[in-house]
Amino acid sequence: MTRLQSRMEKTVSRHEQQTQSASAEPLSLQPAPSPPPTSPDAGQDVNPAAAESCQHRCLGRCLIIPIEGMQSRRCERIINRMLKTRHKITGWASYAAGVVRIESTNVIPPLAELADTLAKRGYRLLYQDAWPCGHDDPTQPTAPCHDRVATKQKPGLINRLLPASISAAGAPLATVLVGGLLLAIGFVLRLTGQPMWAWIPPLAIAAVLTSLQTFPSAVRSLLNVTLDVDVLMFVAAAGATWLGHAEEGVFLLFLFGLGTAGEHMALGRARHAIEALRDVAPENARLIDDDGNERMIPAANVRIDDQLLVLPFERFPADGAVIAGRSAVDQAAITGESIPVEKDVGDIVFAGSINGDSQILFRATRPAGDSTLSRLIRLVEVAETEKSPAQQLTDRVERWYVPTVLALTIAVIVIPPLAWNESWSEWFYRAMAFLTAASPCAIAIGGPAAVLCGIARSARIGVLIKGGGPLETLGRVRAVCFDKTGTLTAGKPRVTNIVPLTETVTPDQALAWAASIEAETTHPLAAAIVTAARDRNLTIPDARDVRQITGMGAEGYINDDEITVGRLTEQLSARMTDAQAQEIADIAAQGRTIVCLTRNGEPLAVFGIADEPRPEAKETVAELRRQGMTHVSMLTGDRQAVAEAIAARLGIDRVYADLMPEDKLRAIEELSNEHETAMVGDGVNDAPALARADVGIAVGEPAPTSPWRLPMSF
Repeated sequence: MTRLQSRMEKTVSRHEQQTQSASAEPLSLQPAPSPPPTSPDAGQDVNPAAAESCQHRCLGRCLIIPIEGMQSRRCERIINRMLKTRHKITGWASYAAGVVRIESTNVIPPLAELADTLAKRGYRLLYQDAWPCGHDDPTQPTAPCHDRVATKQKPGLINRLLPASISAAGAPLATVLVGGLLLAIGFVLRLTGQPMWAWIPPLAIAAVLTSLQTFPSAVRSLLNVTLDVDVLMFVAAAGATWLGHAEEGVFLLFLFGLGTAGEHMALGRARHAIEALRDVAPENARLIDDDGNERMIPAANVRIDDQLLVLPFERFPADGAVIAGRSAVDQAAITGESIPVEKDVGDIVFAGSINGDSQILFRATRPAGDSTLSRLIRLVEVAETEKSPAQQLTDRVERWYVPTVLALTIAVIVIPPLAWNESWSEWFYRAMAFLTAASPCAIAIGGPAAVLCGIARSARIGVLIKGGGPLETLGRVRAVCFDKTGTLTAGKPRVTNIVPLTETVTPDQALAWAASIEAETTHPLAAAIVTAARDRNLTIPDARDVRQITGMGAEGYINDDEITVGRLTEQLSARMTDAQAQEIADIAAQGRTIVCLTRNGEPLAVFGIADEPRPEAKETVAELRRQGMTHVSMLTGDRQAVAEAIAARLGIDRVYADLMPEDKLRAIEELSNEHETAMVGDGVNDAPALARADVGIAVGEPAPTSPWRLPMSF
């Protein structure tokens, strides 16, 4: 049993103990009655009975509630102030995740009252879709107030007609771009001395189109008696127009509208990535009933102790333990192990991992909704609701900046005329100039220019960056954590060593014979041997009667000789000299998988196979240290020996191996408490750590969950 399997058994045992201890407390969630169907505009309808039922069962839990109606990150601050000042609730909203997170501890959260208050401000709190997460361990088994069903909205007419690049953000981006075009037309008309009636209409229409997304946010701020940047921008635009520079005011609205549309685009793609993460698990499972009959059931209906059959190359629908069969299982998406793991009776399998070329019958040890993959998804969702210290600082600064600017503007208008009998009109003009200058124009105009230059320069060298936030944060990063498989390594096993065990066979002959047998099989290690032979342009002899032996390798005939390629057994090891055994032991100590070639039962050669580091990996680590990185670490689900061997070759001093996704998340959290941290990875199993890091970076050809969720991708 591997260390990874031992870790999983401990994790399962810990969760079972915690679940049993929690059973005596009124913390379990049962399905709450679903509210009656409502129309999309019925956001103000609140079902107090359903809310009360849900909130009582959520006592003492961290509660995550979906919310609709947030237009930008400024909406987060509006909702956060309502939670804190009006309802005395510890919690915060997340625009990226589209949820409100509430820490209800020992106080019953007034969900019905909160939902009613938010509805009056244009937000719809979907308390009936709430789900809890543990305070100390968000991976704890949880169940929503009722089944969380992903609903997909039908695209509107505009989205169907627009190009894909525009429809990803929908109408907001299209309207802002049209507004920008009209702004340019109006500016040119005024610049060329055209009459007022010619350039005012395009500027007026541009002002409306570019503020469709930001204007509702400003109105909500005023309704909540709060002043934010949206309000300040509209006041500044009005001031610029009063001073006779209408095109500058509209340009300001255009920049803010463009930024908001970009947020919508990133948000849509991020939520699509979450759905892609859920798609890693199959929708159906093959249930074997007590009579031995097979029938298909939804994977969501899998229960503990169900016996499930997985055919070759299918994905496992739930976590469980093998009760019959043997196969090599690709669980890289969950654990990050670069080479498929042989699974035999009693071994643990994970939902979402891919079966090899043999059938496996296993017993579910967790329901589908609480599999390792499901907990991984919850980790991502919870991580996205966390606020970094930088975000909290921004919230505090913006809260006081706008009122201060407006107060100073009023002071400029009132004090000089009253104190020194100055002209009211002159100081009003100066106050408007001050207001326009004090608005975030430098950030709105200079910031995007700097960001665009950085993004364009990065794109030319193959780096895609989502906005200026990651650029700014990356400049403060002092700790970098790498996933191993597919990030530091190529992600594909290859032959690294060929050790002939007899003088009658050369390395090329041994490789050609092994490739002849392995060309007829489907094991990933077989592909490495065949690829190595083809790279050397070797002549591969024809083999016959090739058959694959599950868990052992493959055998066949070349001419009249029986050739086998597979595991190095104790019987074969006993036939080697001490020098040969020591050489093979040294290869294995480097984290390589040993494959043995025999002819008529006699060992001919041994191959070392490993997922080798990328050629540029060592120089990358060295360059990071020269750039001031104080900590360079490796986080991997692979074996300790394999991880340490790779780390030693690359100059990485801190290695965390045998990690499950939640372990990677904890490691990132610990490092983030000490330094600004970047996480670099490419797999589904990296998703929680990538989401939690200060900067998440996807490398290579990332999983479908990665590229649009993360701030950066290579």
